[in-house]
Amino acid sequence: MTRRQELLQAFDRLLEPARFKDYGPNGLQVEGREEVRRIVSGVTASRALIEAAVQQGADAVFVHHGLFWRGQDGRVTGWMKQRLALLLAHDINLFAYHLPLDAHAELGNNVQLGLKLGLKAEGRFGDQELGFIGGRADGGTFRDTVELAAHVERALGRHATRIDAAPGPVGRIAWCTGGAQGFFEAAIAAGAQAFITGEISEPQAHYARESGVSFLACGHHATERYGAPAVAAHVAAALGLEHRFIDIDNPA
Repeated sequence: MTRRQELLQAFDRLLEPARFKDYGPNGLQVEGREEVRRIVSGVTASRALIEAAVQQGADAVFVHHGLFWRGQDGRVTGWMKQRLALLLAHDINLFAYHLPLDAHAELGNNVQLGLKLGLKAEGRFGDQELGFIGGRADGGTFRDTVELAAHVERALGRHATRIDAAPGPVGRIAWCTGGAQGFFEAAIAAGAQAFITGEISEPQAHYARESGVSFLACGHHATERYGAPAVAAHVAAALGLEHRFIDIDNPA
């Protein structure tokens, strides 16, 4: 058992949220019971995840996508009311870390995705250095973008939208999880031959074809499934708490 404030301090020490300019509040978003024994982690603080946490008897939920974002109108209605009502009725703490969870050098979404794909980061790029760039951990190269995409699809278990920009081997790969299609130009400038992220918007297809750098959109949820359980498990082990990751299916 640990106290809520001790758990918050452990997350903050590890993830250093004060270093980041973010789209919403990082840390404790909803206050629940003071004593914490069991943590459930997940990607998004959806009603389905909160309901699963209730069934597991969780005292705290740790997620990447919390409830509160810049630009919301602040009304507690509809889905917001439903999620908050569940958390408050069951006295469950909600901890959420967005960019700090993406960026952490050992447990974050980007480094964990790299490990899942067998990639080793050699540098970082982009706004707040959220993007990672490197190559295969075994020192090899992919024969072409088709082989790279097949490898990614096997590892993540989902289809990738692929823009083949140039034939030939792919050795230098950049990646940034989630909705990081806006990092593509920075990845090109960093010397990437291919860029892996979660989503694609209309401009990226043209940038890929015109720059000769291939683009793979592999799913927002699919690329961000790994940081939250890694961080929550690490902190839970350090504090002697129970932890379980619950993956709520999401085709995005």
